[in-house]
Amino acid sequence: MLSKAGYCSRTEAARLVLLGRVTLNGRICRNAEQPASLEADEIMVDGERIEPARRVYILLNKPRGLVTTSSDEHGRETVFSCLITERAAETVSGAPELFHKRKSTRTEFRLPGHLSAVGRLDQASEGLLLFTNDNGWAERLTSPQHHLDKVYHVQVNTVADDALCQRLQSGVEAEGEMLSAKKATVLRLGETNSWLEISLDEGRNRHIRRLLAACGIEVLRLIRIAVGPLKLGTLGKGQWRHLTPWEVQAFLPKETPAAAATPRAGPAPSLRAPWKRAPRNR
Repeated sequence: MLSKAGYCSRTEAARLVLLGRVTLNGRICRNAEQPASLEADEIMVDGERIEPARRVYILLNKPRGLVTTSSDEHGRETVFSCLITERAAETVSGAPELFHKRKSTRTEFRLPGHLSAVGRLDQASEGLLLFTNDNGWAERLTSPQHHLDKVYHVQVNTVADDALCQRLQSGVEAEGEMLSAKKATVLRLGETNSWLEISLDEGRNRHIRRLLAACGIEVLRLIRIAVGPLKLGTLGKGQWRHLTPWEVQAFLPKETPAAAATPRAGPAPSLRAPWKRAPRNR
């Protein structure tokens, strides 16, 4: 419940419980798996009552050179530096002030609602990166069982052809692991390089870079342009925006109408054709 409320991660929540810093209905609870409800129970951490966090869903056009983490031990600039710029915050009407910079280092921030990146883009990669404090929504996007398509535009140091695309789709062995693309097509050709559009429905570590390296090809640029139905669009480098309610719902399972899910008991329907039934008195 602490994780679903957006207070912290599941790992951090378990640690807080084991340390005795969490109370459930006025009593210290040291069982991290204890059933609880934010609506029916009083859950407190260090004497502060936990309330459901306002859900936040953000799309960022990640620039190259930033690491996907909230803080970096090597002092490298992180993707969260994009989310605290005044210019970005002003692009969204009524956007909340999401971050407060700590005094210690530039790359450490206090994140209300435990905002975190959904998946990763490595330091050299660019493009669509999502953030949320809704852990259930994030798990649905990253779960391998849903096979969510992700589309990338990739510049390579060779003049690509259909044979290369077919090889990428068929798969190659890299470091003892079979890697492949769901789909690969040539976007445009140059004299010494070219652009490919590559789609994946799984997310292995440095998947595209390792796949192309196994073919003897170097990646010059890698830009993620779509995740499922969500597209990067015209958002500028380093800019971000809130997702619309429709975009958030697009990743959730379609609800079954109540009437269809729980049909009411009643008399068996007539097997006669409708046009042969006797008219009913009104």
